[in-house]
Amino acid sequence: MGKVYLVGAGPGDPELITVKGLKIIQHSDVILYDRLANQELLAYAKKDAKLIYCGKSPNQHTLSQEKINSLLCKFAAQGKVVARLKGGDPFIFGRGAEEAEALRKCGIPFEIVPGITAGSAVPAYAGIPLTHRDYSSSVTFISGVRKEGADTEQYWRYLAQGTDTICVYMGVKQLPSICERLIRYGKNPSTPIAIIHCGTTTKQETVTGTLENIIEKAIHIQNPAMIVIGEVVRLRETIQWFEWNAVQQAFPIQAALG
Repeated sequence: MGKVYLVGAGPGDPELITVKGLKIIQHSDVILYDRLANQELLAYAKKDAKLIYCGKSPNQHTLSQEKINSLLCKFAAQGKVVARLKGGDPFIFGRGAEEAEALRKCGIPFEIVPGITAGSAVPAYAGIPLTHRDYSSSVTFISGVRKEGADTEQYWRYLAQGTDTICVYMGVKQLPSICERLIRYGKNPSTPIAIIHCGTTTKQETVTGTLENIIEKAIHIQNPAMIVIGEVVRLRETIQWFEWNAVQQAFPIQAALG
């Protein structure tokens, strides 16, 4: 009997994977990897490792979740060491729990290897802290994709009035609805908001605005993107660093001269 490791690959920057996660990649016989797991990490795999892409985009699934579950069980039953490489953290909007349930049902040994989730890393790379003594003492992670009937008045009232910082995964298509409902249930229309595309990578782009104007300002932004809502977004003006460093490296003389 083999074993399956559900590994969080981190938010995009390949250097943000954990030491344990990297070791598992190096020793695995089979690696099933997602769209948002940086494929540069596959360079650390064994030369004879079997690599299987099972990424999911908003409009297309390469493999169904049921098929992925079946492959994990199949390869482990053959005595192989299997890495299920998932973007971010496998237990934060990563369907890792569903895969763990399937493995347990099949009697397959498994381990969970946490990863750095985009909800914390991407705002950090944009210069936005999730908490701050003067601005925020609470954070809520939500998914922009919700089951039908789950959008209750109580849910949106809590988000609008009961938490300081909101991080939205997979929310680009739902941005107009999110902004409208937050305002409807009590959030100030001038509340700062940031949308960060391809965070922690060289393609990172950050757009800031308010709940009442972000839709127009970020009309060109596509998935993958993290949305951050709250007063902490204002701190980006002072402590942004990643994109600023990229500009300095690209134009060192101009940056030095101001």
